[in-house]
Amino acid sequence: MKANVTYWLDKSADKFPDKPAFVDENKTVTFSKLRQQAMALATQMIRKGLFKRPVVVYLEKGVDVLVSFMGAAYSCNFYSPIDIDMPVSRVNKILEVLQPSLVVTTAALQDAFKSYNYEGDYLIFEEASALPADKQAIDATRGRGIDTDLLYVLFTSGSTGVPKGVTINHRSVIDYIDWVTETFEITQQDSFGNQAPFYFDNSILDIYSTIKTGATTYIIPKNLFAQPVPLLEYLKEKKINTIFWVPSALIVVAKLKAFRNVDLSDTLQRVLFCGEVMPNKQLNIWRKFLPDVLYANLYGPTEITDACTYYIVEREFADDEPLPIGIPMANTDILILNDKDEPVSGDEVGELCVRGTSLSMGYYNNPEKTREAFVQNPLNLCVPETIYRTGDLVKYNDYGEIVYLSRKDFQIKHMGHRIELGEIETAVSSLPEIALCCCLYDEKRQKIVLFIEEELDKAYINGQISRLVPEYMLPNKVVTLQKMPINANGKIDRVKLKEFI
Repeated sequence: MKANVTYWLDKSADKFPDKPAFVDENKTVTFSKLRQQAMALATQMIRKGLFKRPVVVYLEKGVDVLVSFMGAAYSCNFYSPIDIDMPVSRVNKILEVLQPSLVVTTAALQDAFKSYNYEGDYLIFEEASALPADKQAIDATRGRGIDTDLLYVLFTSGSTGVPKGVTINHRSVIDYIDWVTETFEITQQDSFGNQAPFYFDNSILDIYSTIKTGATTYIIPKNLFAQPVPLLEYLKEKKINTIFWVPSALIVVAKLKAFRNVDLSDTLQRVLFCGEVMPNKQLNIWRKFLPDVLYANLYGPTEITDACTYYIVEREFADDEPLPIGIPMANTDILILNDKDEPVSGDEVGELCVRGTSLSMGYYNNPEKTREAFVQNPLNLCVPETIYRTGDLVKYNDYGEIVYLSRKDFQIKHMGHRIELGEIETAVSSLPEIALCCCLYDEKRQKIVLFIEEELDKAYINGQISRLVPEYMLPNKVVTLQKMPINANGKIDRVKLKEFI
């Protein structure tokens, strides 16, 4: 096995040199040009003496970001994207943790970056990518790399306010993308419609499936996700047949019934989703209008190279049923452990833990948080073996599939009962009037607070869901918002919602 993802790009560039690899609003990069420009950047990184060092990519979302990622990989360094709209305080915290050796940016953006706490070196993209590449130096450098070298560091939120840098190596991505492309039969004939920001791990599937197989990824303009009909028209125009989006993006399309205006039955073949719970009510709308599409629910935190379980939707579900997160991916083992660190039995609830090649190597420059989440497998005390504790509560259903219930920190004690807030959200989501909802617990007043976008009173909601959840799980307070806050990754912003309690 080749130890570096760039060997995929070499192969695709040789086989499909003039085929578009990535397309954004302003430009297209072919596989041969992607390799050429990436190797030009890599050459400059090598000449600066960088090896296995962090490289920040500070560019507007587009094909140049992906060229820069590959440049870091060709030079056996690892990349960490920073979004140009990220708050200053967060950028400075990331820089403090990462201590990058280099920032790849444009001449226009360099001045903006100088306002952050960084005094290191820069590589100006438009200049460096046009320089000649030194293939001999790159091959010599790659020859020194191994598959457990880091490919990227993506930053997630930290409970202490310090972002955590999730480290993922080449082997984990190679293992994951091998599974994705085999399971969903991805080939050079396919085209992806990218929704996920490049600092969000969902983008890994689009990027590396494309590079491995010779497919094409269209980077969908962000503004289209607020315009469902033009969004679907874009998919149709570009002949995009595969999407991997967060559920909230799919929900908006279902909510506004855009399918009645745009027929995608001859275009779309695969709808994959991950990142949060997908309500069956909205999924059923997609399935009604596009019954021949393959739908798959992928599950997994950033610490597990994007995903570790999956469920291909093969049977009918009622609107108020939870959608399973399914079964483990190949070469991945799932342990569901109770409070005594024993495997659960029957429909007992436990914490989902993961072992295997997919695991992150830990949090960058943060040994304390790494020790908390990445622990010795309690079922194997004979040899060192790391498992990752996800903090997610799950159980097995009657089909032997895993069903997600809630975050451990979303589990509350209310009126003497242990309650999963996710179970209440599933019940509320089944109501025909509800598009998005979220439940939080007001510890001070000991109230379950439900947030919705619709003008519905508490009595109506509780009357409707009383057949689905016991009385002690009924919301004590309903807050109607004009628009549910969504964070940069496209998920409901629970931190922001706490301000409304």
